[in-house]
Amino acid sequence: MAEAVAYAIANRSALIAEAGTGTGKTFAYLVPALLSGGKVIVSTGTKTLQDQLFQRDLPFVRAALGVPVTLALLKGRANYVCHHYLARTAADGRLPTRDDARHLRKIVSFAKSSTTGDRGELADVPERATIWPLVTSTRDNCLGAECAFHADCFVLKARKAALEADVVVVNHHLFFADVMLRDEGLAELLPACDTVILDEAHQLPDTATLFFGEHVTGGQLADLARDAEVAARTEAREVTELPDAVAGITPALRKLRLAAGEFPGKMTQALAVARPGFREALNALAATLDRLATELGLFAERSEALGQCARRAGEASAMVVRWRDGVDTEYVGDDAPAWIRWVDVTPAGWQLHASPLSVASIFSKQVETSGRAWIFTSATLAVGRDFSLYQRELGLDTSATGCWDSPFDYASQGLLYVPRDLPPPNSREHTEAVVEAALPVLKASGGRAFLLFTTLRALTAAREMLAAAMEREGVCWPLLVQGEGSRSELLTRFRELGNAVLLGSQSFWEGVDVPGNALSVVVIDKLPFAPPDDPLLAARLEHLRAGGGNPFFDYQLPQAVISLKQGAGRLIRTETDRGVLMLCDPRLVDKPYGKRIWKSLPPMRRTRELADVQEFFASPDYQNFHHAREDAPAK
Repeated sequence: MAEAVAYAIANRSALIAEAGTGTGKTFAYLVPALLSGGKVIVSTGTKTLQDQLFQRDLPFVRAALGVPVTLALLKGRANYVCHHYLARTAADGRLPTRDDARHLRKIVSFAKSSTTGDRGELADVPERATIWPLVTSTRDNCLGAECAFHADCFVLKARKAALEADVVVVNHHLFFADVMLRDEGLAELLPACDTVILDEAHQLPDTATLFFGEHVTGGQLADLARDAEVAARTEAREVTELPDAVAGITPALRKLRLAAGEFPGKMTQALAVARPGFREALNALAATLDRLATELGLFAERSEALGQCARRAGEASAMVVRWRDGVDTEYVGDDAPAWIRWVDVTPAGWQLHASPLSVASIFSKQVETSGRAWIFTSATLAVGRDFSLYQRELGLDTSATGCWDSPFDYASQGLLYVPRDLPPPNSREHTEAVVEAALPVLKASGGRAFLLFTTLRALTAAREMLAAAMEREGVCWPLLVQGEGSRSELLTRFRELGNAVLLGSQSFWEGVDVPGNALSVVVIDKLPFAPPDDPLLAARLEHLRAGGGNPFFDYQLPQAVISLKQGAGRLIRTETDRGVLMLCDPRLVDKPYGKRIWKSLPPMRRTRELADVQEFFASPDYQNFHHAREDAPAK
């Protein structure tokens, strides 16, 4: 793999590389990248992986090679404390909770002593604390060169370090933000470079769709109202029209949320505007934003804060009108993608989305015209060594591909178990059957399991059923449930407890690493086909069908296989791990396409018999592994 990466770097070409768990793909791309002598951007899927690369992997490889490369870590601006908004919040004194007041004191002290301002370094304040949006900036509300703290800005310091470094570690959201900013003619976030390496590259189609589209959310507009209220109160106190203009935003947001319906979910623009009062609420919101932009614009020259709020209100109003009237963004020409407009209603608010049905033409243009080498890598990019779906999604039809299997001995390390006599996955009784089938497996393993569900509804039902079943059977394992703590907190507890059962949905299917005997079973309730009521998916399938393709075999099935590979990949993380992968979907065996699915999974022994599972956990191999792990000294 390293040789293939080196060839792509030398020839400034693109390589799509699937590397199984344990391959060492990080070293396989870092070694040739550091030896190349050019500027390199490494982009990852999460901030956790960013930190791991910057703090551990890159320094290790650099030292081993003895090359004098400089490194920089660059995150999105929301990850850095903003001196301006920190000072404003501290002076304002009005905070949502007592915890926020306690956290604020810690952040003030941190900002004085930190050289980076990276909030990830302040472990004392939870990642999801409500204080963070009040003490960080966004692209919309940053005051730029007008800011009194411009010279001390942590974001600018991080960007300066990135411009000067040989290797810059970013994440996908920041990378695509830079692509879009550069398209809009604004200053580049990232330096010009010779090589782009995109790790966890299976996430790119979704991330690209988000950034190449447009969206406006109730949360964004609530933030605008808050910032406008503060700016009006501090910069134009005597102007009585401004508070009235600001005050109109909150009821307009509430009116649109009510018109969107009581239940969370996604719907097309056509369905949304057909709802009673929705179009009227949309018109009222656009008008309210326009009025706010006009009123603020009259006093924009007084301060950068008033000017910023005026611009944000004007842009938001224009975006709402574009969404309402079906006007595409700036992409024009014969290869311009078709678009879909849809609404995502959540318990907390709403989002209006305009998304391209395909990002292939937009993204491939970035790759082809950049003159860089592009490396796309992940453990899950292909379906049985077939990369056609991934290549089609990103317009990488002519890119080189390579597949490097995991070195693990899956035949002896793992067992794939598909229980008999399970009801159809769309039946009412399926979740209960999954819990009942999993219970004897959990008894055999002593807990130590992930139960992964494709829907939150199934997860919630399973939690109650499993708790009742455990009480009935007289067994007691710690139950950890997604939503009852942050992901990092739940994973820490899971590792420490050693015999816990964790119930999770989408956020636990990937990017989770629990080596050792704390995780010995992964149960997946059903094949992860995307929900057919997703408006963007439905539009893409119809577009594919209209072009003569087969939506199921060309899109839905490959997508499900790649997602399933991610979930299954949580089980065996090292060459000594042992465990059972339990798939509770009879389609894996009953449907003709089932063979294509399980052939894409790690080559474990397969069984449909519970006795084989019990024998696996009772075997000397597993028992020795289990006790060796328990007796091993803590690291």
